[in-house]
Amino acid sequence: MCNLYSMTKNVDAIRRLFGALNSNVGNLPSMPGIFPDYPAPIVRNGAEGGEIVMARWGMPSSQRALMDATKKRAEKLQAKGQTVDFKELLRMEPDGGTTNIRNVSSTHWKRWLGPEHRCLVPFTSFSEYDTIDGKKVPVWFALDETRPLIAFAGLWTNWTSVRKAKEGEITADLFGFLTCEPNAEVKRVHPKAMPVILATAEEFEVWLRAPWDEAQSLQRPLPDGSLRIVATGEKEDPAMAA
Repeated sequence: MCNLYSMTKNVDAIRRLFGALNSNVGNLPSMPGIFPDYPAPIVRNGAEGGEIVMARWGMPSSQRALMDATKKRAEKLQAKGQTVDFKELLRMEPDGGTTNIRNVSSTHWKRWLGPEHRCLVPFTSFSEYDTIDGKKVPVWFALDETRPLIAFAGLWTNWTSVRKAKEGEITADLFGFLTCEPNAEVKRVHPKAMPVILATAEEFEVWLRAPWDEAQSLQRPLPDGSLRIVATGEKEDPAMAA
């Protein structure tokens, strides 16, 4: 599961590569370490063409996952002798979001598979955790040492929920990205999955605009040999961390 990536290019670079006409993100800072629930730029279809906006990383979790979490919380409260309003408890259950999306045949995800909810998630490198001497160690992948700008195949939505208990209920733009079987480079570190990566203008266009049957064909790993390990051991891509 990819829960850490970097995006270190500026807004102009995103606009040029992805053909985004409008930007609502201002002067975008370098982001050498993006974690779940962090705000990050996405490119999506807007009323006047492609637009760049900030969204929080983590799509809404399934109702079942939230229900199970609420039941556990209710049982703990009841064990302490507290009265529980389960409906209200469920409404206020914190949901940090689902960062990685694999099973697109799930009813939960089908509502967001149309072009209006697809997005490109710009990135320059991403990390998977390896176990070295019994410790989880970040391993950073990119197309090459220069970390060229490319994108994950993402989904986005505007959603009302509780992300963090201290925030309370909020409405925000959220995103996540698809995963697939890993290619050879990623498999050596993380054998279960890798992000779906789009690297050409044609792939960007298909993902943002094509019917789902065509867009889904992009849910596949990059060819073996396409990625390089560019850093190991840091929670930010060290080549880009100022």
